[in-house]
Amino acid sequence: MKRDLSQKLIAWKNSPTRKPLLIQGARQVGKTWLMKNLGEKNFEKYVYLNFESSTRLKDLFILDYNIQRILAAIEIETNQQIDPKHTLLIFDEIQEAEKGLTALKYFYENAPEYYIVAAGSLLGVSMQKKHSFPVGKVDFLNLYPMSFIEFLETNNEERLAAEIKNANWELLNSFHERLVEQLRLYYYIGGMPEAVSDYIKNKNLEIVREIQDKILIGYANDFAKYAPNGIVPKIKLVWNSIISQLSKENKKFIYGQIKKGARAKEFELAIAWLIDAGLILKVNNLSKPELPLNAYAEFDNFKLYFLDIGLLNAMGGLNKQILLEKNTILSEFKGALTEQYVCQQLFPKTNLFNWSAPLGNALVDFVFQKENQIIPLEVKAEENLKAKSLKVFVEKFDNKNAHRTSMSKFRKDDWLTNIPLYAVNTII
Repeated sequence: MKRDLSQKLIAWKNSPTRKPLLIQGARQVGKTWLMKNLGEKNFEKYVYLNFESSTRLKDLFILDYNIQRILAAIEIETNQQIDPKHTLLIFDEIQEAEKGLTALKYFYENAPEYYIVAAGSLLGVSMQKKHSFPVGKVDFLNLYPMSFIEFLETNNEERLAAEIKNANWELLNSFHERLVEQLRLYYYIGGMPEAVSDYIKNKNLEIVREIQDKILIGYANDFAKYAPNGIVPKIKLVWNSIISQLSKENKKFIYGQIKKGARAKEFELAIAWLIDAGLILKVNNLSKPELPLNAYAEFDNFKLYFLDIGLLNAMGGLNKQILLEKNTILSEFKGALTEQYVCQQLFPKTNLFNWSAPLGNALVDFVFQKENQIIPLEVKAEENLKAKSLKVFVEKFDNKNAHRTSMSKFRKDDWLTNIPLYAVNTII
């Protein structure tokens, strides 16, 4: 697999101000692979501990934070000697260890020479509020499902991925149809590493769907295992409603579509839990598109997306024929899929917002800040080059950075730039 975060891990290893590193992300996004890959390729050896699978390890930090005692216990448990200069210590599912997160503080303060990388699902990290969190004592990285570029690189299309990164439009236009085919494939497979890896190996989309279904079952089981009992039913209702909300192309998340008479106060904790778990992505509406955008975010007016387009399709039970071929059956849902895809590509790199006109006659799907510029982005599912909402935005706010993304090739007009969907990452 090819993961962009690998380069950031190497930079962390070489940093003179390195702290213990905590990688956060939803389950099954590839945190364990990423850490082990770092150990295999950049250290003489690594020592791997999984606090979810070992009862003894869960109690490792309860007695005290004596680093020498902890290291001796690890060496006995793993039957490996730890050399601080050449060994990577991997603490996986660290939220399962009592006081595990707090222990990272003492490694930083009392034994900074050790290389420690830890991982925890966001749902687990949020549970540890009863213990002191090592603020300022750890480095953080967030891991998301594989992007389309990472998918191309893993699927033996490294050269095309490189040309997208370089925005070589003349060459990309020549390979437009090939890239569109790869994109439709990504729509079905998504970015969950196990699904991608199995497809690369077996080229069997039925097995891919089985993997996606198992991941979804695992997430549902986590609701009952980790969430407070009182909000589990509400989490399930929110989780199951997102696909219908997206399919209707709502301008915002509508509580009444969760169940009749639902109100924000009733479900806000359930939504917050799913966000902390990394299972959904939240995009707030803007009251007005002015810098800094965060200052004008309406936190009670938002849209929710899934963490992965492949899982969204699995939840909807969409078959490969509908997704891999041009098909009019999907109608509105095709637009929802495309929005999900674009959100998934851009969300890890920038703060995303949307904007809707007060009278409801215009909606710009995504707005984000790039240095001192505001970039509005309208999303089109196919080759429709109309951009009525974007035109309203441009005229209303005199914006000269308008972008549209669609299945059409790159083109630059007087007032907007069309970016192919497979190259939407070049906008950031």
